[in-house]
Amino acid sequence: MASHEVLAVVLQIRAGRLAVLLWRRALPPFEGAWALPGGRLGPAEGLGESVRRQLAQKVDVRDLAHLEQLETRGAPDRHPQGRVLATAYLGLVPADVDPVIPADTAWHPAADLPPMGFDHAAMVDSGRRRLRAKLSYTNIGFALAPPEFTMSELSRHYRAALGHDVAATNLRRVLLRRGQIEETGRSVPSGRSGGRPAALFRFRARRLEITDAFAVLRPPAAPGGRDDVHTGAVPISPAEPC
Repeated sequence: MASHEVLAVVLQIRAGRLAVLLWRRALPPFEGAWALPGGRLGPAEGLGESVRRQLAQKVDVRDLAHLEQLETRGAPDRHPQGRVLATAYLGLVPADVDPVIPADTAWHPAADLPPMGFDHAAMVDSGRRRLRAKLSYTNIGFALAPPEFTMSELSRHYRAALGHDVAATNLRRVLLRRGQIEETGRSVPSGRSGGRPAALFRFRARRLEITDAFAVLRPPAAPGGRDDVHTGAVPISPAEPC
């Protein structure tokens, strides 16, 4: 009879890069390799309840702004010790939170993973693709950003998650039009170089909402190429007019 485990692809923007939380295995199989946090589903637990418990107990992560079921994998040979079904969740931690994690746990660049056990690297890739997709048609950016932010800060978070350049002016126009963000009425004082104070914004809702079901936040066009190939595409690259 197959057993069932729950795993978490926990992502956060750290030092301008999209990072994933991993722990180093101390026992076989894949001893010394990195893996996603998680474990066996308890007999009286729901899936979401189990993944939250294990994140809190094993890696001391409780400050998730968003958690959703990502995928279930059940290949007969995915675990060398027998048939194990795995349900992965995508969890997002805001950039202003710095969880205190155990010594055997670390944040790694999601685009440059260390050697990993099982099929966990593929799950990280699924989590990255899910996040990129939802940044296009939902307000999921709220789970990456702090409660208040400048547009320059938010554009850096989007750039890290999407993997391509994002113009702050265009991003502001797009998110305001969709009703995702609003001005707080406050601003950040100018730095030593002077200039206008930067306005502070916030997401109008801090729960997941679909704001434009058919939108795509597309990357800059290749030289000589077209950048209107996606139906409903929304330009946010510096090359686009403001």
